[in-house]
Amino acid sequence: MNSNHKQTINVRIGRENDFPLGWLIIGIIAFVAFFSTIANGQNAVSRVESVGFTVSEMDRAIDFYTRILPFEKVSDKEFWGADFEHLSGVFGARVRVVRLKLGAETLELTEYLNSNGRPVPVDSRSNDRWFQHIAIIVSDMDKAFEVLRKNKVRFASTAPQTLPKTIPNAAGIRAFYFKDFDDHVLEILSFPADKGARKWHDLAEDKNKLFLGIDHTAIVINDSGASLKFYRDALGLSVAGESMNFGTEQEHLNNVFGARLHITGLRTAQDGIAVEFLEYTAPRDGKPFPADTRSDDLWHWQTSFETNQIDPLSEILLKNKFDFISSGVISPNGNDLDYKKAFLARDTDGHAVRVIEK
Repeated sequence: MNSNHKQTINVRIGRENDFPLGWLIIGIIAFVAFFSTIANGQNAVSRVESVGFTVSEMDRAIDFYTRILPFEKVSDKEFWGADFEHLSGVFGARVRVVRLKLGAETLELTEYLNSNGRPVPVDSRSNDRWFQHIAIIVSDMDKAFEVLRKNKVRFASTAPQTLPKTIPNAAGIRAFYFKDFDDHVLEILSFPADKGARKWHDLAEDKNKLFLGIDHTAIVINDSGASLKFYRDALGLSVAGESMNFGTEQEHLNNVFGARLHITGLRTAQDGIAVEFLEYTAPRDGKPFPADTRSDDLWHWQTSFETNQIDPLSEILLKNKFDFISSGVISPNGNDLDYKKAFLARDTDGHAVRVIEK
């Protein structure tokens, strides 16, 4: 708790020698109330500021995301020094960070210039718990798919899939998974008239725009209830909807035979990129997140959340024994970063979350 936030309370409980017990009770109540306030959103994250991952060759990545996909480069910087080492958890780290925009949303790519992070495992499947992707909204699925085919991108799905009426909350949604050259999985997604945020339908009216923006980032998790304790109860996101997805279309979208998923969508207070849980109720053979993962490994993704109260938020994560990648809250000095404070932590399954205060 912040030592500058104090108040004097004059209380007498029972006899004079019971007074310390009264103070203890009051302290416990105040402590619980303090963290309850954070969990209920007063000091929660306000938005997903960006989603990013580690790449092996930055120039090749820029070419992929700006030529095949129409992202626009907005910044290209290098960072190094003790502050970045403590933030990333990688000693001696020197990185090149490129930020790209598609519509109103931001993708952040990081190349570690002086370390050789491990590639995405060749036997990765969509139900492994290191799986994460971004969903890019398109105005026309068939045209977007042809762009990807012409550029010979690697498929992760069999073909674009239209989810059936047997999945009411997702019926009519069309989706397709593909990969960049580092095997990061991406999704193109189109909504029928009765699904999706209004902004995507408004943007789709411009026939000159095919790829519109990032709707959400999806992460594979082991247990929805456990993950809600991190994203809803600690970070303050709210549940926007749920769906149980199954059937041959879902199997061919994820390329996992017998796939049955409990999907939970979560949003922040501000509009922007959402977070989606993918809990495979079947099959349950997805591999766990590697315990020795480092930020320079190519399967390292990070979802960045913005808050105006980073210190109390870090306290609640520490109190609930979530793992930190950073050595604590870092206040970088002398680097041209877009934030004043930041830390990296891991959720229940191992996915990296960066929290920043601007």
